[in-house]
Amino acid sequence: MKLIIAIVSNDDSSKVSSALTKERFQVTKLATTGGFLLAGNTTFLIGTEDEKVDRVIELISDHSKKRTQMVPSSASYGVGMYTSMPIEVQVGGATIFVVDVDRFEKV
Repeated sequence: MKLIIAIVSNDDSSKVSSALTKERFQVTKLATTGGFLLAGNTTFLIGTEDEKVDRVIELISDHSKKRTQMVPSSASYGVGMYTSMPIEVQVGGATIFVVDVDRFEKV
C-alpha cells in the first residue's frame, strides 16, 4: 500500500479532486500555504494499492497545469533605495510524494 501526498495549486484543486473521486479514490484534502509565493495550495492525501499509483499520478498531472505569473521582486539601488521590479515565475503543477505504508486501518 502507498500513501500519495500531492500538493496542488488552489486553482486546480477542484478539478483534481473531481477526477480522483470520479475514479473512486478516497481523498483527504488539506488547505495549505506555499512558502515561496505564500499562495494557497491544497494538499491531497491518497491511500491506494501499489498498482494504482501510476493512475493517481496521471489524473493529478492531467488536471494540474503549470503557468507563469508576474510577482514583485525587490531590487536594491545603492544606499537605502529599493524598487519593486516584477519578475515572471512558474506556478501551478503539482508536487507529488509517494511513500510506503506499513500498516493501514480504517476504524
